[in-house]
Amino acid sequence: MPEARLHFERPPRVLVVGPSWVGDMVMAQALFIQIHQDYPGAVIDVLAPAWSGPVLRCMPQVRQHIPMPVGHGRLGWSERRALGHRLRGQYDWAILTPNSLKSALIPWFAQIPVRTGWRGEWRYGLLNDLRVLDKQRYPLMVERFVALARRKGAPLPDPLPRPSLEVDKSVQMQALAALDLSPGRPVLALCPGAEFGRAKQWPEAHYAKVASAWIERGGHVWIFGSENDAPVARAIADTALAGARNLSVSERTDACDQPIRVLAGLTSLEQAVALLACASQVISNDSGLMHVASALNRPLVVVYGSTSPAFTPPLSDEAEVIQSREPCSPCFERTCRYDHYRCLTQLSPERVMQAIRTWPEA
Repeated sequence: MPEARLHFERPPRVLVVGPSWVGDMVMAQALFIQIHQDYPGAVIDVLAPAWSGPVLRCMPQVRQHIPMPVGHGRLGWSERRALGHRLRGQYDWAILTPNSLKSALIPWFAQIPVRTGWRGEWRYGLLNDLRVLDKQRYPLMVERFVALARRKGAPLPDPLPRPSLEVDKSVQMQALAALDLSPGRPVLALCPGAEFGRAKQWPEAHYAKVASAWIERGGHVWIFGSENDAPVARAIADTALAGARNLSVSERTDACDQPIRVLAGLTSLEQAVALLACASQVISNDSGLMHVASALNRPLVVVYGSTSPAFTPPLSDEAEVIQSREPCSPCFERTCRYDHYRCLTQLSPERVMQAIRTWPEA
């Protein structure tokens, strides 16, 4: 069996080229943890899009975030070359989580001695520790990340390290104050958005029914998401309040005591992470915020329709997975080819409510 570690004369200085999506960046923390376990004293810097700073600051394994100077999808040859030249002599090892040609350029320009990554878009020569991915051996994305910290063919650790975000309490208190929120009552966090497309989105009416039940027991509901998710979030809030039997809750005027708050489009990513850490329960589509909630170890119910937990599951014992049994699921399509979305509509609110472990005391 091959030695798991690569050989370095000293604890390595590592540059990780990070993923471009929130959920993937959260899962990449397992890679950072593995590096520290295998190479005590290693220093890890992460080259990643600017938006990822708030997530990386919640990872104690990371020394610093280096913002990617080029937008997603752009080659930006001159910008990548300039940054690579500035980084020369600073690192012993580069690990690339993306499979693109572009992601390999900065470590190559930086002349980092060991450059590790999976075989992807014409990266021969740019990487000198090139791996061939065996999808049967590494079915999970997190396994593919962790495997890059080890020699070719070396076994993965058992158990795998799990992401675990640490929220700064002062950031959390500032977020609560800025949005006039109070976690005095049990908070149900809803994450109904999904950048991937409609085939990941559990129906608004289903979310609203669960929210109504939570409100009736005296809890509060916070709905998270981007500005694009705000119309869906508002529709869920309106339907949930209309459906709650205790209609007097809608008459409260104190913002802190409102039973439902629509936060979609109102929070930064840093604030969203901090506020999700306050939740007593989270219900989410398969999305980036789902992985954030999982890494915060919040009680979590995840609804899978067109995608599968066999690739990107929540990595927490506090998570419950609700998955479609439709024969066409998972299809990994953005929209339903049959236009019925049964993989989502037939996952009933009652099924999700049964998966919630602890409800507010009525």
